[in-house]
Formats: sequence, structure tokens, C-alpha cells
Amino acid sequence: MSKMRFFALQELANRRPVKVDYPSEKLSDYYGDHVFDRKKMQEYLPSEAYKAVINAIEKGTPINREMADMIANGMKNWAKTFNVTHYTHWFQPLTDGTAEKHDGFIEFGDDGDVIERFSGKLLIQQEPDASSFPNGGIRNTFEARGYTAWDVSSPAFIVDSTLCIPTIFISYTGEALDYKTPLLKALGAVDKAATEVCKMFDPNVKRVYANLGWEQEYFLVDTVLYNARPDLCLTGRTLMGHSSAKDQQLDDHYFGSIPSRVTNFMKELELECHRLGIPAKTRHNEVAPNQFELAPIFEDVNLANDHNQLVMDLMKRIAAKHNFTVLLHEKPFKGVNGSGKHNNWSLCTDTGINLFSPAKTAEGNMLFLTFIVNVLMMVYKNQDLLRASIVSAGNSHRLGANEAPPAILSIFLGRHLSHMLDEVVARLSDAKLTPDEKKALQLGISRIPAILQDNTDRNRTSPFAFTGNRFEFRAAGSSANCAASMIVINAAMAHQLNEFKAQIDRLVSDGMEQEEALYKVLKETIIASQNIRFEGDGYSDEWKDEAARRGLTNICHVPEAIMKFNDPQSRSVLIGEKIFNENELNCRIEVELEKFTKKVQIESRVLGDLAINHIVPTAVIYQNRLLENLRGLKEIFSTEEYEEMTADRKDLVREIQRRILSIKKAVHDMTEARKVANHLGSQVEKAFSYEEKVRPYLEEIREHIDSLELEIDDEIWPLPKYRELLFTK
Repeated sequence: MSKMRFFALQELANRRPVKVDYPSEKLSDYYGDHVFDRKKMQEYLPSEAYKAVINAIEKGTPINREMADMIANGMKNWAKTFNVTHYTHWFQPLTDGTAEKHDGFIEFGDDGDVIERFSGKLLIQQEPDASSFPNGGIRNTFEARGYTAWDVSSPAFIVDSTLCIPTIFISYTGEALDYKTPLLKALGAVDKAATEVCKMFDPNVKRVYANLGWEQEYFLVDTVLYNARPDLCLTGRTLMGHSSAKDQQLDDHYFGSIPSRVTNFMKELELECHRLGIPAKTRHNEVAPNQFELAPIFEDVNLANDHNQLVMDLMKRIAAKHNFTVLLHEKPFKGVNGSGKHNNWSLCTDTGINLFSPAKTAEGNMLFLTFIVNVLMMVYKNQDLLRASIVSAGNSHRLGANEAPPAILSIFLGRHLSHMLDEVVARLSDAKLTPDEKKALQLGISRIPAILQDNTDRNRTSPFAFTGNRFEFRAAGSSANCAASMIVINAAMAHQLNEFKAQIDRLVSDGMEQEEALYKVLKETIIASQNIRFEGDGYSDEWKDEAARRGLTNICHVPEAIMKFNDPQSRSVLIGEKIFNENELNCRIEVELEKFTKKVQIESRVLGDLAINHIVPTAVIYQNRLLENLRGLKEIFSTEEYEEMTADRKDLVREIQRRILSIKKAVHDMTEARKVANHLGSQVEKAFSYEEKVRPYLEEIREHIDSLELEIDDEIWPLPKYRELLFTK
């Protein structure tokens, strides 16, 4: 085998678990000790400064300069107890990660001596260079100014020797260049809309909060093997590789015992999560070999999203200490399960009610049904927008495979709840309900908790599944920023609730009683959204045909899906609810198209290089060995014996030659297709060309390379194989 592959496997054989030391036996002793939370604020801030922060978090009250200086000084004093030397505004640009620029606390004092200082001005706002961040044409390259502004609702934290302050990121004109800004707007919109609907049932409700519980799937690969695979290093996935004889067929990895090296990695990851106030709770083996999952307790969406971004960064840092590399690509290995990031979403009132949980009273269950029905309608009307929020070059390899939901959006409610909705429709009529009919309806609604008590099964093929007290959006990719789908879900829910309330208000203004108006609109909404409900196998061909008959779309073409952001319905949500302005929405579309184009472009260039400079030379070497063998046999054996014993080897020489020529031609044609695409005028044209003209060559070239992997002597194959990558211990 190649020297790189040989030494990688040799080093791998000597791996040992890295010991993890806990600061205390009690989790509560160190949980959140790296977070400037309310407890530490009370300790390090004057009472008036503490109240200013709490009022800003809970009421949106502005913080004046004097209070900001007090807060900044207290925050610095706390950070210095951890020997912190720098601070940074930590933000989430439109890339696949976070961004930070570290500044020291160092300043010159009035007498010229060096002092350590951190002012309210520096806490509240910074001016990082925005010139190289994705912007979708919002500003010119020479207009580099951008601003980060403190998000007071997400607490500051310490990583290494740096104080990290969560912030939004906007352009000089005030337009969003990040994920957090529109997320906060979407959360504000759903709070306002949901509160108005809740007040029809309970006037005491003052706020509605959106909660998120993400489930992060990922692969671990030994770093020496990772470094020996240029495709993994440069694209995050294997662009070639024949399947291992054994992979996940037996499902023996799923929930199996966790290897000791991996356990120690998980221990340290959880330790650092807990110190940063991230409530990591669940860890387990996933279905594919070397695939795992981490899940925390539910939190407010904004904080949960910050924590997920932080976790993905922590994973990479900590994995390196344990000689692992984390793969967050949605499909790093062909033929085995890819990785998603299930977004478990719920809405809760400030009075302690989970709006997706059945209640003990008929009135409470009517509130539950109201929100369930509006989720159905939200997904039905915004299926293309939801798909656009999760589509990417990486996730397109995963959606529709055995471990992920299809690109067709549908909702799984469970047979019992779905039947209950049909029963509600049957009992309701456009005419005013009689007392007996109303009583029968209330009795039926009162039965919901009992009906759902044992209805806990899930449909893993459903992209949007009800799981008892929340909805699980299973289509998001493992590398994605949770905010991408949370922006859309919460904004679309706000839009739907506003329309629902407006319908009821119109009927009431026409003289109908509010209760009757509610029944009427509920019935109409249940009927109108029934096509989005599906309880069956989302992978089946029958479902594709049925979904088409129902009017549900099935868009697997990435740029086409991205363009759905600009559909009238999508615009009515994103611009109508003031999540984006016209310029910002166009920016998002442009950025996503460019991101897709560049990722496919990189994959194409990497595969072309590996094919021509690694695989083809290896194939030629092996072909020459076969030819030398044939010449030697011809010298020894008679013509008749020679022909009889070498037929298979001659066929193999021809087969290798055919594949070499096919690879070289496909790489040439792919390169030419890329050149044509690169010279197209608009980003839309480029993205469509890369999807339709360039991307197909990736699979064509891979097919030839994977066949050669089976035919060529293992001793000279240059890259680590799937059986080596997937079964490290």
C-alpha cells in the first residue's frame, strides 16, 4: 500500500484513550462556571446595572451608556478571575460557522502607562471588517464597514483566554449580514402573533416563547486517516470509495457500547459544554459505523442556536486532542446513513403552558388543537419555503435516503390525533352549534390526552413529525445553522397565526360570536390543510405519486429549491412579517446560490485532481504489472496453455484501460463544463449550470474509480478505504 496509507494505519494501531479530568464530582459545582449568567451578574454588577440588564432581556428596555460601562467593567472583572486577556464579539455570518476578532483589554492610561480596560462602548458595539463575509451584493467590496451589536439575551462566555460576547452582525446601512438578526425578528413575530391567539383563551398570557431542542449527529474519523484523504480534508466528504463488505447492515452499531476512545472524547465535550452552560444530556452511537449523536435539554431558540454553534466548534477543538476529526458533512460516506440535525420545536406561554401539549380541560385542548391545526396549515402553505431553508449541496445527498426524510414536506400527527381532527370536522357545521352538539364536541376534545397517552410512535420518514409535545423538523442538515430553519418556521407560524386571527376577527365584526367564529375557522383550516397530513412510508414510490396528486412539491434540484425563497408566498412571510427587507432577501438567495456553486466547484476540482494524479497513475502501475505478468507467462507456456490461463487477465487489462480512458474523458468534460458555468453572467445561471452540467460528472467519475478500487491490488491503492475509515477504535 502507499506510504501515507501504511503509516496512517501503523499509527492508528497505537492509539490509546486520552484521560479526562473532571474539576469536581458534582456537575452542579462547575455547571455554567464559564458563563456570565444572572447569578454572576448579581455578584459582579451594581444592583442598578443588574436591573438594567434584566429589563433589557425581559422588556427590551435600552441600556444607557452609564449602565453599559458598569456592566462592561463587571464582566471584565469576572473574566479576569479566569486569566482572560482578550474579548471578542462572537457572531454568525452567512458562512458555515461563527466569526470572532480578538482584542486585548490593553489600553494606555492618562499617564501613558498600560492599563486593562473594557468600556460599555466596546461591549455594545464593534466594527469588524465585513469585506470578506458573504453579503449577496448588499454592499460593494470597497464598502467594508460592518457592525456587531451585543445581544443582551444571550449571556457572554469564556473560551480559552477570551471573553466571547454574542452579537448580531449588520452592514453600514443596518441590513442583516448574519443569522441572528433575522432569527430575533422571527422570534419577536411569533411571540406577538401567538400571544394574540392565546388571549382568545386566556387573557393572562403576555408572552409566547419558542423553544428548540436540537439533536446533533456527526462522524468521528481518526485524524491520521483523515489527513490521508484529500477529499475529506477539502470537501468534508469522500468523493470516492467503494462500500465496505460490512457497514451498517446489521444495525449493530446503533445504541451499541461506545468505544473507549470515543467515550473519553464525549466526556470532555460534555464537560466543556456544561462549563459553558450548555445542557448536554444525551449521547449515543448512531446507525452508521463511527457515527454518533449529542442532544441537550430544550432551551429558548436563540440561546439553543448559539449553543449549537458553540458545540460544533467545541467538537472540532476537543476531537483534535483525542486524535479524531469530526465530520459534520451531511453525507461523508456513500451507502451509509448521513447526518442530520433534528430541530425539536415548541411554543410555550409565560403562564407555563406548552401550546403543543394536550391539557386537562376542553378549553385547554381547544387551545392545543388551535395551534396544532395552524402548524398544519403553516407547513402546507409554506412547504417550498421550509425546503429552501434546509437545502444545500451537502444535504441534497442525504434527503430521501434511508436515514432521512424525503424532499416532499408532510406532517405526521399519528393515527389517533389525525382521526380526532377528522372527528372535529365531522361534528362542526357552518350553522351555530346546539348545546348538545357543543357538549359532544367538548367531550371529544376532552379525550385528547387519553388518546395521545400511548400514541408515542414516530414516523422516521416524516420531515415534520408531531412527537407528543413538540414538532420535530428532521430535514435539517448536520452542518447547518439551526437559525436557517428556525427563522422560516417561526416567521411562517407568525404569518399563519396572524391570518387565522384576522379571519376570526372579520367574522366577529360581522356579528358572529367569537366561539362560533373559532369553530368555523378551525374547521376550514383542518379541511384546507388535510393534504399535508401523511401517516405512511415517505420513502415509497407510491407516496411520490400520491403527493403529486395532493399538490405537494418534490424539488430535489438545489438551486431551484433555493429560488423558492422568492415565491409570492415566501415573500409574504419573510417580507410581510418584516424578517427581511427586499434587499436582505435577495442577499440571502444570492449567498445560498453562491455557496452551492462554490462547494460543487471545489468538489469537482478536488475529484479531478485525485482522479488524474492519484487514481489513474495507480491504475497504470497495476496494469503494467499485469502486462509484465502476461509477457512472462507467454515465455514459459505453450500458446494453447497461455491463451487458456490468461483470458481473465487480458480482460482485466482491457477493463482497467477502459476505465482509465473513461475517467480522463469525464474529467476533461467536467472541467470544460465548469469553465462554461464560470463565465455565465448571473449567480442563478451559474448555480443551475453547476447543478445540471457539472455535478453529474462527480457520480460518473466516482463509479469508475470505485470499480478500480475493487480491481487493483490493495497493496498499491493510495487512499484509506471505507473499511479503514469507518471501523477505527
